[in-house]
Order: sequence, then structure tokens, then C-alpha cells
Amino acid sequence: MFTDQGPTLRELAVQALSSVERGYDLLAPKFDETPFRTPDVVLDAVGRTLAGLGPYGTGLDLCCGTGAGLRVLREAGVGRAVGVDFSGGMLDVARRGEPTADCVRADALALPFGEVFDLVVSFGAFGHFLPREWPRLFSEVCQVLRPGGQFAFPLPAPMGPGSLGYWAMLGFDGAMRVRNAVWRPPFVMYYRPFRLGDVRRELDRAGFDVALHALSELGERPDGSPRCGLVVATRR
Repeated sequence: MFTDQGPTLRELAVQALSSVERGYDLLAPKFDETPFRTPDVVLDAVGRTLAGLGPYGTGLDLCCGTGAGLRVLREAGVGRAVGVDFSGGMLDVARRGEPTADCVRADALALPFGEVFDLVVSFGAFGHFLPREWPRLFSEVCQVLRPGGQFAFPLPAPMGPGSLGYWAMLGFDGAMRVRNAVWRPPFVMYYRPFRLGDVRRELDRAGFDVALHALSELGERPDGSPRCGLVVATRR
């Protein structure tokens, strides 16, 4: 739900009709007041799980936005945290919120680092990458991790056709496809294709061993399976 300080519908419309980079530059000052920011309950659950899997010396928040994942790195015990994003506006907000972290403007498909990280996290960014880009994205992550380093991100269980969320996501993806068919530049934001089976396969091809940790505090589905898991991919 938008707060009184959040973006207006007009502001969101202008953002959606911009490029991805320009759109996030415009939205950055009010991004944390929107539903697009990863909820604290998810961030806290991931931070607690990673704290039990560490220790980690260095960590990278991939597509860090306003820096929510930088806080997770700190809570997981990371000694040196770095955030990378291609939106200068989002990075400005991240720097103010996490002044001890290093914030770098760069493309996630061309990361300007060597094998220097023990942990890479990412929150809410994968909808901005088309499936054909996953191999390159995961390869880039693999190349900035030390051997044995981990790439971790939350992944909700798929929603069934009987849920309101399923139809809301289907409608959102449909609206984005129509928008991109009639307006340039495109605004890539499709979340339905990012499924565990496909992601696991591409991570394996990129050089990772993949495990899934249940985030049990986020609840269960009617069949008893977790509503959300933490994918932890370890570089071989």
C-alpha cells in the first residue's frame, strides 16, 4: 500500500514509460515507500539464515537498489559489503542508508570485480533479466566469487491458479508485454518465468552446486511446503 509520501500514480506511469535505468532513477527517492521493496520480514529471514551459514568476509548485493540487501549482508556478519546497481539514483539512496558499504555503478551482466567475494545476495532483481540472459548473469556472479563462495537469494514457491496473487502476477506480466510491444525503450520486468527448476539448471551449468533452505518463518502452503525458500548456490 502506498503511503502519503509514496509515489503518485502519475509518477509511476512516467517511470513505467521510461527505460529501466531512467525509471529507477526517477523512482529512487520514494522507492522504499512502494510495494516493490522486498519486505523486512523476508530480509530478516534471509539474514538470520545466512548468519548460520557463514562466516563471510566480503559480500556483494547484486542489483542493490536502495540497499536493503546491504543490511542483510551486515546482519549476516559480512566484514566488507559492496552494492552494485546501474541506477545512480538508487545508489545515492543506498549510500545514505549504508554509509560503510561501497556502492558501485555497473551492469550486472558485466561486473567489474575479480574473485573477491565470499557471498553474493540479490533481492527482487531477477524479473529484469530475460531467461536468455540468465547464463551470462550467473556466469558473472560465479566469476566474482571465490571458490566455495555462495550466491543466495529468496525464491517464493509458485502460486496456484486459485490464488489472487497468481492472477495479479499474470495480469502484471501481460500488461508489461503489451507496454513493451507498443512503447520504446522496453521496460523488462517479468517475474513469472523465474522458476526453481529452470534456475537450478542454469546455476549448475554456470558452475554452482545448489541447495534450498526453507524460510520457515514465512509460513507454509496448504500442502505443508514452505511459502519461500532461500536458494544457496555454492561455487564449485
